[in-house]
Amino acid sequence: MKIVIVEDDSLVRENLKILLGGERDIEIAGAYSSAEEALPVLKEISPDIILVDIGLPKMSGIELIRESKSLLPDVEIMAFTVFEDKDTVFAALKAGATGYILKGATPRELVEALHNLYEGGSPMSPRIARAIIIDLQDANDEQYLLSAREKEILSDVEKGLSYKEIAVRLNISPSTVHSHIKKIYRKLHAKSRKEAFLKARRKGIL
Repeated sequence: MKIVIVEDDSLVRENLKILLGGERDIEIAGAYSSAEEALPVLKEISPDIILVDIGLPKMSGIELIRESKSLLPDVEIMAFTVFEDKDTVFAALKAGATGYILKGATPRELVEALHNLYEGGSPMSPRIARAIIIDLQDANDEQYLLSAREKEILSDVEKGLSYKEIAVRLNISPSTVHSHIKKIYRKLHAKSRKEAFLKARRKGIL
């Protein structure tokens, strides 16, 4: 398999080149310190896998993943990072990453994950897989926590309707709309309108 490494830490990058280059079925087709260095040559190299650090300087790893998938729709992308918060994980996966391995993984775990990815799997560090499962379970629960009316009101607010316009449309009072909104925020554990929209989208409510 032909692999491109994008990692800004020179020591980590060199260690990856030594580790992966020592595998008889892996070819290191390029190793770059930034997205800006890697992007112009990706199409010419046409790698099977891109191993991407998320915390890159300037253009982020997530942006690189998105741009790489645009250039090479069939390329497999492995995020290799210290970031394990759900927002970063989901952003990387939505951008096009098909694997997500934390930098605490052993060398053998990383090599096996790359083989798994090349063979059509979606390898993830156990902590990442568990976080995704928990988030999906929570999403399923919270989707049903909102009533049909609350979902309708939240959708109207997202569309830009005022409380008064929503009240007229639903034939209820503005104060009732406001009461529904407060309940929605509480159920979604959101402190602002923006956060409510973000959590509702992530949980499949909007």
